[in-house]
Amino acid sequence: MNIDSIKNGIVIDHITAGKGMELYRLLKLSRLNCSVALITNAVSSKMGRKDIIKIDTDYQVDMDILGFVDPDVTVDIIRDGVLVEKKHLTLPEKLTGVLSCRNPRCISSTEQELPQVFCLADRTKRIYRCIYCEVAAK
Repeated sequence: MNIDSIKNGIVIDHITAGKGMELYRLLKLSRLNCSVALITNAVSSKMGRKDIIKIDTDYQVDMDILGFVDPDVTVDIIRDGVLVEKKHLTLPEKLTGVLSCRNPRCISSTEQELPQVFCLADRTKRIYRCIYCEVAAK
């Protein structure tokens, strides 16, 4: 398999195997008007298997979504074919528009203009709670 290197863009690396498609969907990468490569189950000496996403344009990736889905990913910024920055992520403290409240009586469920906002309640168990009703996310 041959995936070309990119001149200017982003490489999302060290994605846990099987989570690449979820990130592709949540980041809405199908809407981009550039080359996007999703490599699944690539062999990795560190991880055994991993997924990789290459985006062939300068794109502002939502770091909160990346950190929520897989906090161990790295984001490589490529300019003129050279790695200029490598970002390591953590779980975000706050998520907006990623999760939905499961409480049918929550104001965020009834008021459609209101954003779905969740705050990190437990870092070790990765539990997020709705800021309006404090119900834990699914």
